[in-house]
Amino acid sequence: MSVNFEELDYQQTELGELVLRRRRLVSLKGADVFEIKLGDSFLMSSLFTEVEVALARLALSELHADRLEVVVGGLGLGYTARAALEHPAVKSVVVIEALAAVIDWHRRGLVPLGKQLTADPRCRVVKGDFFKLATTFFDPENPGKRFHAILLDIDHSPRSLLHQRHRTFYEAEGLRQVAGQLRPGGVFAMWSDDPPDEEFLEALADAFVDARAHIVSFHNPLMDCQSASTVYVARTEA
Repeated sequence: MSVNFEELDYQQTELGELVLRRRRLVSLKGADVFEIKLGDSFLMSSLFTEVEVALARLALSELHADRLEVVVGGLGLGYTARAALEHPAVKSVVVIEALAAVIDWHRRGLVPLGKQLTADPRCRVVKGDFFKLATTFFDPENPGKRFHAILLDIDHSPRSLLHQRHRTFYEAEGLRQVAGQLRPGGVFAMWSDDPPDEEFLEALADAFVDARAHIVSFHNPLMDCQSASTVYVARTEA
């Protein structure tokens, strides 16, 4: 393969073909861009990380306690987890990731943040299905433990899902279950690639005492235009 394109890994998973690749973009002064594809869909690119970072920052800005304990649903390229760890009050981050290959990429240093995250003693990656664990407990080492914040970045949106079995999570009952894993005054936040969804906001309002949608805009250097995603933030009763 040429230096401008490299397929770093390919895995067949229960969700489809999973590919990690690196591209060198001459149009961006030779910058290396790491991309994750699942089937025909792009899951994440290191070229667009503003919303992943905003997910952590918007959620944690709602909290004023010390020694915050955080769950991140979906490891991806690690930008949400790193943003959470950069918050000065964060004591620990448990990352839930269903795909063993993604965890392996970080441990092997195939992705830019891999070595940084795996070397941080506050960060622990758990292989598991976030949506199943939402009905039980997220930390297998501490059953029943409740968290200050739960950050979710897995499906494209509440309507555009990687698997149809995730659908019930985005209904009021599923959201009430995840709310039960938060401490009083805790925060649930979620990324969506779609504009704010009023029906989903109503479901959040049924499960939490407060729910809002933030539109996060960012520059798309490939198309030289502004793009936008949504970050939902909801709080439990203090």
